[in-house]
Amino acid sequence: MDRRRFITRSGTLAAAATTLAAPALAQSAPELKWRLTSSFPKSLDTIYGAAEVFAKFVAEATDNKFQIQCFPAGEIVPGLQAADKVSDGTVEMAHTCSYYYWGKDPTFAFGTAVPFGLNSRQQNAWFYHGGGNELLNEFYAPYNFIGMPGGNTGAQMGGWFRKEIKTVEDLKGVKMRIAGFAGAVMQKLGVVPQQIAGGDIYPSLEKGTIDAAEWVGPYDDQKLGFNKVAPYYYYPGWWEGGAALHFFINKGKWDELPKNYQAVITAAAMAANVDAQAKYDQVNPAAIKKLVADGAKLRPYPQEVMEACFTAAKETYAEISAKNAAFKKLYEAMAAQRNDAYLWQQVSENTFDTFMMNQQRKKQL
Repeated sequence: MDRRRFITRSGTLAAAATTLAAPALAQSAPELKWRLTSSFPKSLDTIYGAAEVFAKFVAEATDNKFQIQCFPAGEIVPGLQAADKVSDGTVEMAHTCSYYYWGKDPTFAFGTAVPFGLNSRQQNAWFYHGGGNELLNEFYAPYNFIGMPGGNTGAQMGGWFRKEIKTVEDLKGVKMRIAGFAGAVMQKLGVVPQQIAGGDIYPSLEKGTIDAAEWVGPYDDQKLGFNKVAPYYYYPGWWEGGAALHFFINKGKWDELPKNYQAVITAAAMAANVDAQAKYDQVNPAAIKKLVADGAKLRPYPQEVMEACFTAAKETYAEISAKNAAFKKLYEAMAAQRNDAYLWQQVSENTFDTFMMNQQRKKQL
């Protein structure tokens, strides 16, 4: 072939290929700006920060072509309406707790935590490899959003009390900031559940409007100053053995995304999921030591109270399952996961952790 004709023809083919490729690349990497509303205040850098970690990952992975702006609770959407505004398309996505929407349907609780349910590792195993997230998204479908895990606090604390709890009888008449599933269980033991926003807990405890309150754990609780108005700090938060946060994304907006952007969001959510608990595990030890040094009276729930709560929780599961098919389906799936998970962890993690904790008590570490 004539060399000049070959070069000319090659140049024409290359130009044509470039012309064809450019639109395809542009379509796969469009410039997008989304809004994410959080259910948490910016002052709680751990829990709110998970959304910022997520948004930063998405921006950097797309060369800033896909930008997600995060808004704290109340700035554009009230904290407990985050899912509603994703559902109706007001915002593209939210960072929230699924169980905040217990009032719509108790089944929402399984996206975050349920009494005497899974710890954080077991939650992740169920969500990612046990079919849990698929079951949840099947449930979320009528609400016009999809969900994916976006952080975990680990096992939470059992709350701040103005008086000591020694028996089940001591719980009767206690006005406690605790809502949703846990509130329904505690109510069976005589507690009077109160649903109060995070920012209103301190003044309510200070004034005696409530007698007790649960929030998250040492790091966040210390920031909110609960130890100054309620001295007794109980553990564990049996209603939140591994409380998961969730990213909710409007279904229509999700379906419009190129596949590579969907992959970036999925990976970013997983990164935020790991980072949030890692941060909590890093900051909580120092916080619990500081709280105790400042006078907090750290107490385990008495065994009698734990057993009574466990029995009440099983009764509540049965009552709701009898009238709510979606709840029953998620509960049975979670319970099956829980049974196998604890069978394994008592052989692995629990044996190792128990030995190491004993060494710590003997001051061998």
